[in-house]
Amino acid sequence: MKRTKITALITLAFMAVGARAVAQETASATATATIVTPISITKTVDMNFGNVAVQSTTGGTVVLTPAGVRSATGGVTLPTTATGTVTAASFTVNGTGNYTYAITLPSSALTITSGSNTMTVSTFTSTPSGVGTLTAGTQTLNVGATLNVTAAQPAGTYVSGTPFNVTVNYN
Repeated sequence: MKRTKITALITLAFMAVGARAVAQETASATATATIVTPISITKTVDMNFGNVAVQSTTGGTVVLTPAGVRSATGGVTLPTTATGTVTAASFTVNGTGNYTYAITLPSSALTITSGSNTMTVSTFTSTPSGVGTLTAGTQTLNVGATLNVTAAQPAGTYVSGTPFNVTVNYN
């Protein structure tokens, strides 16, 4: 009986030592950070709606697509022989290759003026729209908008007093 008690005590002692030996484990990990090329945007071409004619009784709009194609609504007409310079705004976006980025266009109307006369530019659109991809680290971003013309809009060259902002940010 004495031998059984001693064997039981020795067994318990080994179990206690064994339990403590596997109760603690250690693992290692490394820390990593990748610095990416900062995203940038540079204007290459300003937006220009070209020559526009308007009736004295009815206003309308000129829609300029990001591809630089324009169309008119209401009392607005677009001269076919003297179109003037027609260009969508164009920007170059640079950054880390194959990264995607979000595009933020103006959400409020931009006022353009000629002396004391004004018109507004609104409903900005872009190609790409919403999200772009920096294939090989660069992409062209084109922006169009809608020009709102009032009836009997006075003749003149209308220009914005401040430029409009297009913002890009990595996703």
